[in-house]
Amino acid sequence: MASFVWDYLLWLGPSLLLLLLYLALRRPRIRGWTRLAVRAASWRLWVIICVILELPLDRNIRAWTREPKSPGEDILSGSGQASDGHRLICKPTALAKYLLHHCGSLARPRLASWPKGDPHLQTLSSLLCGQQGHRLQFTRDNLFLRDGGIVALDWAVGTRLDEVVGRRRWEGRREHQSGGKSLGCFTATPPVLLLIPESWGGMTPHLKLLCHQAMRLGFYVVVFHARGTAGCPLTTARLTEFGDPADLEQAVAYVHNRHPSSVMVAVSEGSGSGILLSYLGECGSSSYLTAAAAISPVLQGQLWFETAMPSIYRWGVLFHRKLQLSRYASSFRGVLDVDRALSCSSLRDLEESLSCSSAQLQQRTPSPPISSRKSRLSTGSHSSQGLAPSVAWSLGERAYPAKDWDNYWERNEPLRDADEVAVPVLCIRSRDDPLLPPASSLPLPLFLSNPYFLLVLTDRGGHCGFTLEGREEMEGGRDGNEVEEKGNWSHIAVLEYFRVVADFLKREERDGVSSDGPRGEYSRSRTSDVAPPRRRRANMIRKQRLETPEESSVDAEEEEKNFTWKRSYTR
Repeated sequence: MASFVWDYLLWLGPSLLLLLLYLALRRPRIRGWTRLAVRAASWRLWVIICVILELPLDRNIRAWTREPKSPGEDILSGSGQASDGHRLICKPTALAKYLLHHCGSLARPRLASWPKGDPHLQTLSSLLCGQQGHRLQFTRDNLFLRDGGIVALDWAVGTRLDEVVGRRRWEGRREHQSGGKSLGCFTATPPVLLLIPESWGGMTPHLKLLCHQAMRLGFYVVVFHARGTAGCPLTTARLTEFGDPADLEQAVAYVHNRHPSSVMVAVSEGSGSGILLSYLGECGSSSYLTAAAAISPVLQGQLWFETAMPSIYRWGVLFHRKLQLSRYASSFRGVLDVDRALSCSSLRDLEESLSCSSAQLQQRTPSPPISSRKSRLSTGSHSSQGLAPSVAWSLGERAYPAKDWDNYWERNEPLRDADEVAVPVLCIRSRDDPLLPPASSLPLPLFLSNPYFLLVLTDRGGHCGFTLEGREEMEGGRDGNEVEEKGNWSHIAVLEYFRVVADFLKREERDGVSSDGPRGEYSRSRTSDVAPPRRRRANMIRKQRLETPEESSVDAEEEEKNFTWKRSYTR
């Protein structure tokens, strides 16, 4: 009998334990203790994984879980010093104040906390995996360039076009009834959003989500793929250098010709900011873009290549680039030491072996001075990589490999012509980005002195992550409407930024009329819709005059009285 009772208790014991555990978890205090214990155990396990994978670890969880500041509290920074929470670092211009007042997404981002907000989990999720419920289809245009190369332009076409059209009609009715305005456009035609992926090419889930969100808001979405990436055929023996905007300039002109009456804006992802910022600097006021944004941008290219990246990310990027190079290995063997490039173990060595004559097989002598290049072009020298003399002349010094590593960055540093930028540029960056140099190396004087550059610096977000903590209610336009959004905060902020900037410039164009003429920045006066190709001017790094916070605050009010957002076109 005793054995029977004992066997019965052993059989019933697990069920009793589960029942007691269920009753205990119904009590709020015990449920809270259990949640903390599971969270602590998960964190310790994640620490072990990060140590094994040699990933940098942010142990300050308290900063990740504290309550956010109230909307707009201490967001505008005039000093550029790091602070808790998010911060908009910029020159206090009329545009910056207008953004703070009308762009609700910049005022109160509620970014996800750990574990969903871990920088590595966000980064890997944005680069490798993501939501695939809304699959997009693309139609491709292969654009032939002046030097015979090809870049690809992928136009996004949704598989649920009826849903997109219905959404746009619903939003139009809603905004019309509320007295608001449609997405910032100067014309009745939809705006064009140009997306620039990472420099190693390909469409990440992060970029696909941005495509889908922009299509829902009524954008024409086109993705720029550099030569030799994302299945784009490589027809020349030269790759796109990190900060060479020549291909992008021709692509922007082509898109403008297809939609001449549409406003065009651009967003770069990660290292794709290299050619976007270079394009804005080289084109200046002649750019067809109305505004631009860069999510997790590489602002200092040389520093990015020379800064050690965590091994898991470095090997992933190297594998992707070497895979592209091996596809055209036989074509490059005449001008590159392909075997040396494929054996590189760092991004710097790989970039130097591909782009610098000091590391190439048949070009170990320095490039000739500009005065002697005309004679070499007439003889069809091999150093111009088989280009026709007229094409090599139009490309200028870029028809030749850079002499060495320092010379490469003299002509490719993204911010080398920052003082020529004539459109507002919003940069979104997190302090815990594992792929970029530390936030302490950011060129803050540029944002504090240049009215066209704005930087949103957040505590967390990873690289192109910025995941929201569930559903986020964000203030809409100036009428105070609230729009419920879910997903990626950087997408919401960038698209709302474009709308607010367009509204600001429209207001400046409408109201800013003085005796000297229109004060609006984008009152365009062109002699022709299509500008002829212009010769590349000599690229020089312009030294920004570093202003102290005191000088910036003293001169801000006086300069704001004289500064206007007028934009004069030189083409």
